[in-house]
Parts: sequence; C-alpha cells; structure tokens
Amino acid sequence: MAQGRIDAAAAAIRTALDEEQDRIARAKVLVACVEIVLAADDVPAARSAADALSEIAADLGMPFLHAVSAHATGAVLLAEGDPRAALASLRRAGTAWQEIQAPYEAARARVLIGLAYRALGDTDTAELELDAACRVFRQLGAAPEIARVEALSPMATPNAAGGLTAREGQVLRLVAAGKSNRAIAADLAISEHTVARHVQNIFAKLDVSSRSAATAFAFEHGLV
Repeated sequence: MAQGRIDAAAAAIRTALDEEQDRIARAKVLVACVEIVLAADDVPAARSAADALSEIAADLGMPFLHAVSAHATGAVLLAEGDPRAALASLRRAGTAWQEIQAPYEAARARVLIGLAYRALGDTDTAELELDAACRVFRQLGAAPEIARVEALSPMATPNAAGGLTAREGQVLRLVAAGKSNRAIAADLAISEHTVARHVQNIFAKLDVSSRSAATAFAFEHGLV
C-alpha cells in the first residue's frame, strides 16, 4: 500500500485474513484490512471488517482492541458519509490511545477527527485538529504522516514565523491589535472557544505565556 499498489495490497490482505484463525492475530489483520480496502474505495468490505473487529473487541475486552475497533469504525463511518457518528467513534479511539500512551495512533485519530469536522463545515476546528496531529508527527519524526497531513490541508502547513498556520497568523495579528478573544471571534466568525484554542496553540508554538509576549513576537517578525 505504501508503494501505491492498492489492488495488490487489498488482494494480499484478503488472503491473510482468510488464512488467520487466531482471534487476536485476526484482529490485527482486520485493522490493516480496514485501512487498505478503504484506500481501494471498497467501503462495504471496510464495514464488514470493522464490524468483525468490533465483535472480537467486545468479546475479548482488551483496551488495545477497543482502541483499534473505535478507530476503524470511525474511519468507515467517515467514508460512509456520516461524519457526526464518525466523530463520536474517533473521540473514543483518541481517548483510548491516550490512555494506553500511544501518541502516534492518537495523532492518526486526530487526522480523521479533523476530516470529520471539515465534512461538517467546521473548518477552523478541522485546522486545529490537523495541526495538532502534525505537531505530534513532527515530534515522532513520522515523515510520511506529515506529508499526508500537509497534502490534506495546506492550512496545516506552517507558513509563518514560529510555525504558525494561516489562521493562527490571523489570530495573532488581532491579538497584537489588542482585541479580546470575544472580539476576535466576532471578526473571524468563529466561536470564542475556537479562538481560545488558537491562542493556546500560538503561545505553545512561540514559547510565550502572555498576550503581550505574543504581541512582541508579532512585531519583531513583521507579522503586523
């Protein structure tokens, strides 16, 4: 699949699935099966694999299996055109990945969460999720995943000083103008909660702890 040979990957994973009888080992193959057949645009096959994975997870009750099952189900729901249901499943997956300390998998779940928000028309929250996932991938050195996120959303690509996204640059300029979160939300037609998340991300990326320090950075780097 990584080589772009999707049809060959789909055929290989189906063969592996037919041959594997051990339930735990079969669950691992089902995880790969969902991802590969989705890449092949075979959504019904992905649904069948995700449902089989859910049955195994429910029977065995292992935290890892619950995480992969929720993740796979969320991916399928997104492909089926139900982003709201996908969000609920993917949030469960994200929480489960965090509980078992699996940052790479948690970041992959956030990518799908971002795509679900985008499908719902909430582009700002989608950007926040994709950007958060990309930061984790950079910390882990996961170059293929970084490239995937950047291809999914140009806005997730740092394009301003400090590695800020386009939207974060807009928010920083308004912060530097002395505007409150409420005023920024009104100017950009987004929620105050979303503005607060952007400001939090800006502080983290710039390694500052106050609006005045962020403003100073903006002036020093010609962002205003």
